[in-house]
Amino acid sequence: GEAVIGIPDKFELSQNYPNPFNPKTVIRYEIRVTGIAKLKVFDVLGNEIAELVNEKQNAGSYSVEFDGNGFASGVYFYRLESDNFIDIKRMMLIK
Repeated sequence: GEAVIGIPDKFELSQNYPNPFNPKTVIRYEIRVTGIAKLKVFDVLGNEIAELVNEKQNAGSYSVEFDGNGFASGVYFYRLESDNFIDIKRMMLIK
């Protein structure tokens, strides 16, 4: 197919930046088709600690800030779910 400017050709969850972070970091992701996007943060035990996105989003590129204020130092995981795409990456909060 033809390349369409502005519409990603794949789903992608990027590594947060900065990483390690204190207390804020930015998570970027791309979704290929319009649909419900869910971006959540979990602790190392798998407990959900933050829901950053849970809404219908158009195909495109997004960036979301996570504020780790009030959370302990350590490893966290963030998970993007959209359409049939799921990806998980880890990030480090150092205070």
